[in-house]
Amino acid sequence: MSTTVSRNDAGGPAPGGAGRRRPSVRTVLVWSAVAVVGAVAWTVLALARGETVSALWILFAALSSYAIAYRFYARFIARRVLQVDDRRATPAERLHNGIDFDVTDRRVLFGHHFAAIAGAGPLVGPVLAAQMGYLPGTIWIIVGVIFAGAVQDMTVLFFSMRRNGKSLGQMVREEIGIVGGIAALIAVFAIMIIILAVLALIVVNALAESPWGVFSIALTIPIALFMGVYLRTLRPGRVLEATAIGVVLLLAAVIGGGLIDDTGLGEALTLSKETLVIALVVYGFVASVLPVWLLLTPRDYLSTFMKVGVIVLLAIGLLLARPVLQADAVSEFAREGTGPVFAGSLFPFVFITIACGALSGFHALISSGTTPKMVAKESQVRLIGYGGMLMESFVAISALIAAVVIDQGLYFAMNAPAGVTGGTAESAAAYVNGLGFDTTAQDLAAASAAIQEPSLVSRTGGAPTLAVGIAQILSDAFGSGMAAFWYHFAIMFEALFILTAVDAGTRVGRFMLQDTIGNVWKRFGDLAWRPGNIMASAAVVALWGYILYVGVTDPLGGVNQLFPLFGIANQLLAAIALTLVTVLLIKHGKAKYAWVTGIPLAWDLIVTMTASWQKVFSADPRVGYFAQRQRYADAQAAGELLAPAQDADQMGRIIYNSTLNGVLQAVFALLVLVVVVNAVVVIARALRARGPVPTTEEPAVPSSIVEPSGLFATAEEKRALAEQERLVGAGTRGHGTFTEEGPSR
Repeated sequence: MSTTVSRNDAGGPAPGGAGRRRPSVRTVLVWSAVAVVGAVAWTVLALARGETVSALWILFAALSSYAIAYRFYARFIARRVLQVDDRRATPAERLHNGIDFDVTDRRVLFGHHFAAIAGAGPLVGPVLAAQMGYLPGTIWIIVGVIFAGAVQDMTVLFFSMRRNGKSLGQMVREEIGIVGGIAALIAVFAIMIIILAVLALIVVNALAESPWGVFSIALTIPIALFMGVYLRTLRPGRVLEATAIGVVLLLAAVIGGGLIDDTGLGEALTLSKETLVIALVVYGFVASVLPVWLLLTPRDYLSTFMKVGVIVLLAIGLLLARPVLQADAVSEFAREGTGPVFAGSLFPFVFITIACGALSGFHALISSGTTPKMVAKESQVRLIGYGGMLMESFVAISALIAAVVIDQGLYFAMNAPAGVTGGTAESAAAYVNGLGFDTTAQDLAAASAAIQEPSLVSRTGGAPTLAVGIAQILSDAFGSGMAAFWYHFAIMFEALFILTAVDAGTRVGRFMLQDTIGNVWKRFGDLAWRPGNIMASAAVVALWGYILYVGVTDPLGGVNQLFPLFGIANQLLAAIALTLVTVLLIKHGKAKYAWVTGIPLAWDLIVTMTASWQKVFSADPRVGYFAQRQRYADAQAAGELLAPAQDADQMGRIIYNSTLNGVLQAVFALLVLVVVVNAVVVIARALRARGPVPTTEEPAVPSSIVEPSGLFATAEEKRALAEQERLVGAGTRGHGTFTEEGPSR
């Protein structure tokens, strides 16, 4: 017998056809208060100039906006636009195989999904974009996620789930056509490789020569394996119990990492960047081929506790420390486009620098990769898709706050490249003074000594800056004297944060490659075929491993060269995803709601195409890849060496890498345009049909499981769960039956 739970505010139509309920007076008062707090916070941020502004205004503006968006806008999309239906069985229930398709407790899946999507972007991008001031980044992170990023994640997750968890590229091929589909498959896979390489590069930079970080992160792997076996075999369904054990073990790993520096183990774990490249490639391969329940899901779920815990701790620290913003609302670099962190004007570069946290195409790969194969009920796309992206946006806001509350002289000394700072405290202080900031060499030396680092000058890439900001906030909130601990803890936290996106992304890349080759070799497209899994995984890690090695050995710095390409490519990928879901809304006869995805699609295309044009055709060597290539090629022809190259071989490497980046940027943009043009043709045909047209959506199959929609079960859902338990009977629960403790098998 089947029992289905569906509640009005979660999405799908209630089986009993229950009508809309009038909100209570208490509900109206609560949401009115939230709206007032948000309005006041936004007003202060928009109008305050030349006076002290508390960082709490950014925090309040973000939290109020997120709450209203999730309660009202996400509910509207779930109920009206997507029409989620809990009476339909999801692929996890219909195709359950315990490897890729696996009915997963919503709390575990939320953790896995959040851990998989939250990579380098929400940590590094906002820190770099702080060069433009605090206001542009704040607006884009909050407004962008509400109307673009979270909408993309939720809709892609839903449509992929309705198509047995097919990958983004495969859905484009089937729904938009052969030409656009082939272009999308090539673009999506190639962009995916670039994204994974950049994510891994930031991990390498954070963990190189850091035994504490390597020790702590390495231990998360056996801890995750233990949790997977614990939930699967030892104590099935005991999610909260396993979580408590996992968190304790994780904290022990973090503490233990701080005790090995002066031991033989610490020396053994002091790894070079090249060694870490090999380690990451091996890990990515293993994580991709193991069953999803054994390593990937429990590790990401466990990592989420640390991620969310640190962000919550940072929010509490902000409330206690109440730091003031040191940056201007809009800096002179935003107006002039001559910033030392990255060159280019506010539009479009602030939008592509904040690569995640507002809108990320990488998320569409996760939402059409591992996650749709594990969702228990359709209504959960609101929690997992929209809610997970709001959580990432909050991470981005936290990173932005951390960057703009530290001394801005220190900020620019850390984030300007060594070629302009000179690499020493004295030369960096002189350079920063030239930018208009009152900073001395003694100030920079004191900042380094406080966190027990030899130097903070030109520690580019964003991660060290974020760690300094977190250390300052938490030290002010909980007492001085622990700045060094908080700094190194934050560095380890960032590396763990990013690494979880690498393993999930590699698995998604394997799905994409198998889907693509499966079009011509059917057996290879079978996700249950082990040889195909192994071959596809090896190919994916080999490709991103090569790009990672190129970045690690780039004389100009891998982050400086690859992050702009990463940011634009990531947003181009979002354009493909938004194009697909817009087409599907129209093909399903929902043209009146196409604006929900069509408006963010139009904005994304304007931003990314402008940025692509400038990176390819700009005559400024600091902006254009080919202009940079020509500058070094001319110098090489004249027998000159240009910093930071130290020999002819490095000059040649810079020329090659700049050329490769420019070609990739141009190809990515052209492929996206091909997809969009083909989509316009499909949309025109669908509109002429005046109603739903055939799609590849799987036929509905009745569901036989019960599972709450949100993070916490409602009273109605608890009654349904109890009724399910009564009907099934104690000790006779089979596959797919849920208790409030989680899935039981």
